[in-house]
Amino acid sequence: MSTVLQAYRFALDPTCAQETALRSHCGGQRFAFNWGLAQVRANLDQREAERSYGVTGEQLTPSMSWSAYSLRKDWNRAKGEAAPWWGENSKEAYSSGLANLATALANWSSSRAGTRKGSRVRFPRFKGKRAPLSCRFTTGAFGLVDTDRRHVQLPRIGSVRTHESTRKLARRVEAGTARIRSATVSFGSGRWFVSFSVEVERSDPALTLPESVVGVDLGVKSLAVLSTGEVVPNPKHLEHAQRELRRLGRQASRRHGPDRRTGQQPSKRWRQTQARIARLHAYVANARRDGLHKLSTRLVRSHTVVVVEDLNVAGMVRNRRLARHVAGVGMGEFRRQVEYKAGWSATRVHVADRWYPSSKTCSVCGVVKAKLRLSERIFVCESCGMSIDRDLNAARNLAALVEASSPSCGATVNEPAGNPCQTRTVRATGTATGRPAPGAGQRRHREASTQDTFVHVS
Repeated sequence: MSTVLQAYRFALDPTCAQETALRSHCGGQRFAFNWGLAQVRANLDQREAERSYGVTGEQLTPSMSWSAYSLRKDWNRAKGEAAPWWGENSKEAYSSGLANLATALANWSSSRAGTRKGSRVRFPRFKGKRAPLSCRFTTGAFGLVDTDRRHVQLPRIGSVRTHESTRKLARRVEAGTARIRSATVSFGSGRWFVSFSVEVERSDPALTLPESVVGVDLGVKSLAVLSTGEVVPNPKHLEHAQRELRRLGRQASRRHGPDRRTGQQPSKRWRQTQARIARLHAYVANARRDGLHKLSTRLVRSHTVVVVEDLNVAGMVRNRRLARHVAGVGMGEFRRQVEYKAGWSATRVHVADRWYPSSKTCSVCGVVKAKLRLSERIFVCESCGMSIDRDLNAARNLAALVEASSPSCGATVNEPAGNPCQTRTVRATGTATGRPAPGAGQRRHREASTQDTFVHVS
């Protein structure tokens, strides 16, 4: 038995009065966020101005604490003057806004200090009225309604009807295997949603299947090619919606949209068209997510080891010719789903090294090709003469990583060290099967990871 955090999301069907209250709470969160950010920026600007005049040390204005606790204390002292209407909403609306500000400031500070991974995080900015609406509740009367499975309870808003039944969560709560920790209300694509963060005690039975390894090669032409030979077709939901999206885009261009230069406000029909575009995008996203959930669940329940690649999706979408196709597949979402579902069923997930040449390596003899164009869909080995689909060849190489149990992430004898994308002087025929000595003008690439890491998510 393991304890995990799960999110249960339900679409809401609020009345007009309840929708007004929801918007008021979300506006209160935005106001508290902007108020706290204004205080922080004023403190930083004051200290910077004093330093420009030569003031140092203890003579500087005391710095302001950025913790959520300190920001809430400052808000409670100033809310009577800053927001006389604060009593109309739950106190959680303002607390969640200040907590979001504290998180944003902490991310910026750690990114600036170099202790946070990922791209550089910029300083928080003020939220406008067109910002996404959301509000989080951590205390108060929120959760499910005991006598009805078509309503949820929210503080100061009351019982709100849902578009779908909440029985999946209600059964776990009644059995004592789930505890609701927080509720987040958000608005998107013309609908209100509530997402419950639930602490669930899962007791999924262990797999009784024989030991089986499957390699998954994600792509654009087909959604996934498995090492078993199965080809999962790409539904291309976004491509099929392009005709309607273009039509709605032309329709929106003929209507009066907002103009910041002249202060022109958008017309009602322009807003209606934008709402239709948002609903269409939501439909595409939901259909894509549903397909990925079905595929990831089937793989985790059918195999004991799933091998996936560590793809640089952020770099792949920089290619303007393939960006829309790569984004329409959802490669990062697929890996995320496989990893957390594998932790529930005791299935192992192996993540291949990013620089492992799965498509260029022969799955029979292990010889690595020096160059393989994206247009070459059939892999032909010049050493053993094998001819096979390149995606199936890559999937088999991924599956062989675990079967071979190599200490260097399944590296073959003929695999070049480091980044296979080498300089022009090393791309000659035959040199890719060995480890060439670095010569003049050749960049040194980082060595591939030497640890065969299995990712477990609990």
